[in-house]
Amino acid sequence: MSKHGQFTPEFKAKVVLEVISGQKTAADICREHNLKPDLMSKWKTQFLAEAASAFPRNDQADPQQARIAELERLAGKLSLELEVAKKASVLLTSPLSKSGR
Repeated sequence: MSKHGQFTPEFKAKVVLEVISGQKTAADICREHNLKPDLMSKWKTQFLAEAASAFPRNDQADPQQARIAELERLAGKLSLELEVAKKASVLLTSPLSKSGR
């Protein structure tokens, strides 16, 4: 992990969480992992800026999921219309009742 640019996102998150949670100070983390303080600060800033994306909003649902839901509603509507048409067809093609109607 000491080579430039070889830090995994998991490692970055782990060390930033240690600082944020108060388990260790930023200086302790930097000494322990031979990191520059400005790099640690950059990771922390990036982590905090992107933290809200961990909780996606419900009103910003995946467009594919919205399309699937729309198509499922349409399929249900068409199935109902087909059922009604079948029943109407049976009623209209059935022989007249004994009363002549």
